[in-house]
Amino acid sequence: MQQKTVSRKIFVVINFILMLFVVLVCLLPLLNVFAISLSSASAVSGGSVSIIPKDITTFAYQKMMDNPLFWSSLRNSVIRVVLGTAINMFLIVTAAFPLSLGSGRLSGRGFYIAFFMTTMLVSGGLIPTYLTIMNLGLLNNFMALILPTAVPVFNLIVMINFFRGIPPALEEAARIDGAGYWKTLYSIYLPCSLPAIATVTLFCIVYHWNEWFSAQIYLNDMSMYPLQSYLQIILNQTKPENMQSMTNAELEQMSKLNSQTINAAQIVISTIPILLVYPFLQKYFVTGLTLGGVKE
Repeated sequence: MQQKTVSRKIFVVINFILMLFVVLVCLLPLLNVFAISLSSASAVSGGSVSIIPKDITTFAYQKMMDNPLFWSSLRNSVIRVVLGTAINMFLIVTAAFPLSLGSGRLSGRGFYIAFFMTTMLVSGGLIPTYLTIMNLGLLNNFMALILPTAVPVFNLIVMINFFRGIPPALEEAARIDGAGYWKTLYSIYLPCSLPAIATVTLFCIVYHWNEWFSAQIYLNDMSMYPLQSYLQIILNQTKPENMQSMTNAELEQMSKLNSQTINAAQIVISTIPILLVYPFLQKYFVTGLTLGGVKE
């Protein structure tokens, strides 16, 4: 018994050391990025910044936030995340429920699944997609950022597979009690699927928050840009080929920056909202895992 206790203590110590090493490996790059974002351009260019800022300055953050477009783009990103995620989740859940039912319950079920899967394997291409958006009258329209990705197929497949794991006995009991399809979905499937819903919701939030390319294609009005598109513009301004047309005053300001400090500040600004949202969804990964159990 004493030998078992000693071996257990050795295991705990070794496990703690390994976990501490993993934490440091994950944490050090984040600290390095944060230190670069707060360091001067000369210190960063000289390679003297590790995890502690050198010549501390917040000019990189000031450069981004002084422009009124920063605050309008932040508002646009929040709107896009809320509206886009709501549309995604509604369409994912309402599509996954009938597609998860057994064979014979939905006519053409195999065709619909194959149709969705095809969009993952074959892309329409940039130009055809642009022409489609133009013909739909969505150019310079905020919905052009949301509707083309209204049904993310990967997330749909995740939800279908989770719905299939829900015991049929629950649905049969609900149908015997007189529940229709909508009532069954709302009362049985959704409460049993909180882990999957939390996972897919987080995927959708991260996508809408990080995506920047579509705004630069479909939107002409910069006041409609989301935050990531605005930050990308600021980052491009620090490139040497884009500084030739600047005035002397602008060049003097840009000399305090380089692409590394701007890029690091962009990463910090982009990461903070996701880090704030994740703890609220994390509890569903833990407490929701047992909600699908059936005791017979």
